[in-house]
Amino acid sequence: MASDLGTTTVLKNYSGGRWVEASSQELVDVWDPATGDVIARTPLSNRSDLDRAVDDATQAFELWSEEPPPRRARIMFALQRLLQDNLEELAELIVLENGKGIDEARGDVQRGLEVVEFAAGAPTLLMGSGLEQVSRGIDTDMYRYPLGVVAGITPFNFPAMIPLWMMPLAIVCGNTFILKPSQRTPLTAARLVELFEEAGLPAGVLNLVHGAGDTVDHVLDHPGIRAVSFVGSATVARHIYARAAASGKRVQALAGAKNHMVLMPDADLDFAAEAIFSSAFSNGGQRCLAGSVGVAVGGAGDELIERLAAIAESAKVGSGLDADSVITPVTTEEHRQRVKGWIDTGAEEGARIVVDGRNQGSDGGFWLGPTVLDGVRPEMAVAQEEIFGPVLVVQRSAGLDEAIETINRSHYGNAAVIFTRDGGSARRFRRRVHAGMIGVNIPVPAPMAFFPFSGWKGSFYGDLHATGRDGIDFYTERKVITTRWPAPPS
Repeated sequence: MASDLGTTTVLKNYSGGRWVEASSQELVDVWDPATGDVIARTPLSNRSDLDRAVDDATQAFELWSEEPPPRRARIMFALQRLLQDNLEELAELIVLENGKGIDEARGDVQRGLEVVEFAAGAPTLLMGSGLEQVSRGIDTDMYRYPLGVVAGITPFNFPAMIPLWMMPLAIVCGNTFILKPSQRTPLTAARLVELFEEAGLPAGVLNLVHGAGDTVDHVLDHPGIRAVSFVGSATVARHIYARAAASGKRVQALAGAKNHMVLMPDADLDFAAEAIFSSAFSNGGQRCLAGSVGVAVGGAGDELIERLAAIAESAKVGSGLDADSVITPVTTEEHRQRVKGWIDTGAEEGARIVVDGRNQGSDGGFWLGPTVLDGVRPEMAVAQEEIFGPVLVVQRSAGLDEAIETINRSHYGNAAVIFTRDGGSARRFRRRVHAGMIGVNIPVPAPMAFFPFSGWKGSFYGDLHATGRDGIDFYTERKVITTRWPAPPS
């Protein structure tokens, strides 16, 4: 997993069942966001490092693709037990390198574990279908086959959950896998690989290659990789979709978001204000389902702003290892400065800063307090672009139809939420709003593992989404066999 150079851990790649040093000498720092301390160094792997992993994965595919699905499923059952047994260790590792709160880190692991449980149903999920006598004396059957070597490129904000969206489904379908985790949060990924190995996965079936942008491009261009799964920003998702597709690969690229939360005048305001605050500011707002735009309908706006300001004033800012911490750091200093720049932009555009988190004190970490911007108009940049930080913008709307129109003008379509007691309003919202995941009095409408994570518009590039049956379809190709046998001699 690592080697020591001086006092700083230098991470290793994992290829063919062995931890191996990268041939590249370029390294980047991994920080503890709560302190700003360097806790490890990640190699920026080059093409030869990736070639080694692809070669090992290709060799392993020959045997792994022949492994019966029930035996693949048994490894998922073993992995599920290991993830449960090591959940607390994984959660603390996530806090160390990502900064999020410990409860959210536990949820990070738990939501990934649910995909492992779904993948354990492989014998059923991988079943084909058939119809006898499609024509006189002719039968047709459909079977699923693995693709070969596939790769996953994962972000920093969910170091356990998102790799676990990909690896179990790809592997249980009979593929071999190469993981390129975020260079910001590589420690959790390395620990997950160890647990897959302990669960009994054969050498070469799962491989890990550290790196950044150049390593990603090597993955996109490599002729030995059949498919790429990605989660990250909209800009990078568009690049990955275009470049990987141009190389003939199957692609699913989950992109950015600008998720709206509509507050109707009849909503339970006590519940809604707390839920809106939690959605916007947990994990420093660094979630693709974080609510980043509050839309107050009718006269609900002033009271919502008052409640949010009061909650922000009492919210404890501190280390994610402290269970009482509500606001935790963002992951890097570079990102902290970027988010502060967006707050400046909002003020320049005419928004009123109700709560200002730019001057949050720190002890060397990457701290930002919660920021609430009121009086935001739909045409403002802060209302349209993904900030991905602890910033909530609040807009006012005369009615539900106007709120829906505002949401539908967004070039993103990940999630949208409504808080209301009225079933008619909720039904109109869920039918008319252009987003793939809808919450009704649910602030973060994340689907369970057996449903697809179904972003729309600029929040997703591809045809088959992550998780659920979409994940099985993405990692397999179907073969249809039509058969006619001659009649036996009389």
